[in-house]
Amino acid sequence: MTDIRALVATSTGGGDVLAVESRLEPSPGPGEVAVQVAAVGVNFIDVYQREGVYPTQTPFVIGNEGAGVVRSVGEGVHDLTPGDRVAWPFTLGSAAEVTVLPAARVVPVPDGVDLEIAAAALLQGLTAHFLTRSTFEVRPGTLALVHAAAGGVGRLLVQMITDLGGTVIATAGGPEKCEIAHDLGAREVVDYREAKGDDLASEIQGAAHRLGREDGVDVAYDGVGAATFDASLASLRPRGLMVLFGGASGQVPPFDIQRLNSGGSLFLTRPTLAHHIATTEELRGRAAELLGAVAEGRLDVHVGGRYSWDDAASAYADLEGRRSTGKLLLLP
Repeated sequence: MTDIRALVATSTGGGDVLAVESRLEPSPGPGEVAVQVAAVGVNFIDVYQREGVYPTQTPFVIGNEGAGVVRSVGEGVHDLTPGDRVAWPFTLGSAAEVTVLPAARVVPVPDGVDLEIAAAALLQGLTAHFLTRSTFEVRPGTLALVHAAAGGVGRLLVQMITDLGGTVIATAGGPEKCEIAHDLGAREVVDYREAKGDDLASEIQGAAHRLGREDGVDVAYDGVGAATFDASLASLRPRGLMVLFGGASGQVPPFDIQRLNSGGSLFLTRPTLAHHIATTEELRGRAAELLGAVAEGRLDVHVGGRYSWDDAASAYADLEGRRSTGKLLLLP
């Protein structure tokens, strides 16, 4: 059998536990495909698994998202053939020259979409897709608040909301990231390095007033968590929806649910992607819309950095230190 290279977390710890190792090339079993990997997405879930926050038996091949070309298929796989271009989210072991994946969890990559872009788009793009279609159905006239609008999910949310006819009030950290959010289509942008706590809520409310909405925003998309949660609630109109989909600044502590009443019969949800791509049909349906928008030029996916596997520790350091915008990729 042929040897392949793989990026391995040799033990639990920091970036120094990552090593490129030689392993035997795997073969697909029933219902599986073997894929020649072209690019792997860099995500916080990789960090949580490496650090042991999400317990994972070491050593293990890291990476949960990627794209590549089908190399061979296992018994019972009839909808994929060698040579097909595919991408996938949420499958551990992606950072290998050849990886084996459940056929039901990969999606076709349309012509006109580069495999690197597909790897960069999928996990965060599917998140933005369900947030704007299922968690809250954005329509013309929707006023939405998007935190961390220059980040991976935030960039895509701003574009999708705008494409669906909605209007965005964005927050971002620092002048450069605020400019990015504005260029992506946000009508109002608030620098949350300059305005925090009650000041942040006041700035967002002021932006809503300038857009003709005295009652607040219809929906707040908050992946930042602890640092922005209170401002998000304070920015909602009566019966508005608070969508907490992450905790980049820390988890939101328990709070008095009566605040939803006093805030105006507010709604609060904590959705996650896995529940919105639970079936192959839903996964591939969302992916087809997402990658179709990329192919048509309606959605710009920004790759913020490309790193070799030998330099993977730097990629994760840049991710954890928030020194990048857009998506980071690992390339074989």
